[in-house]
Amino acid sequence: MSTTFTATVDHVVHTTSRVTVRTHNVLVDRPRAKGGNDLGPVGGEYLLVSLGGCFTSHLLAAMRAREVTLNGIRVAVSGTLDGSPERFTALAVAVTAEDPDTALLEKLVTIAARGCQVMNTLRLAAPITITSQGSPIELAQTAAPAV
Repeated sequence: MSTTFTATVDHVVHTTSRVTVRTHNVLVDRPRAKGGNDLGPVGGEYLLVSLGGCFTSHLLAAMRAREVTLNGIRVAVSGTLDGSPERFTALAVAVTAEDPDTALLEKLVTIAARGCQVMNTLRLAAPITITSQGSPIELAQTAAPAV
């Protein structure tokens, strides 16, 4: 069954736009160094937010489903821009927790990575490195769809 998400982008002023998703509003803007007002992240930064938010949601759901608690969960997402035209050429997701059961955390990270729709989509466009407590997590790469 397919699901469609919708975001509406309205120009506010100068380089600032407001994005509405359901009942939520966020601003998108350029940094001052690039002529903007710096009233919100740029679109590419929201791609990182999207990846981190989706992944974390799946990680927390995996924890709840197994009735386990890990304290101090932190997911840090970074992306490398390069190429012409410029695009994300690499993404990284680093997961840490306070005093975790390392094997359990790695299992939960693997489950979250496999379930995250944003990660599954972006993995077709750029490599994504995933680490848990600094150790790499290996996932089978999904092949790009035939054209």
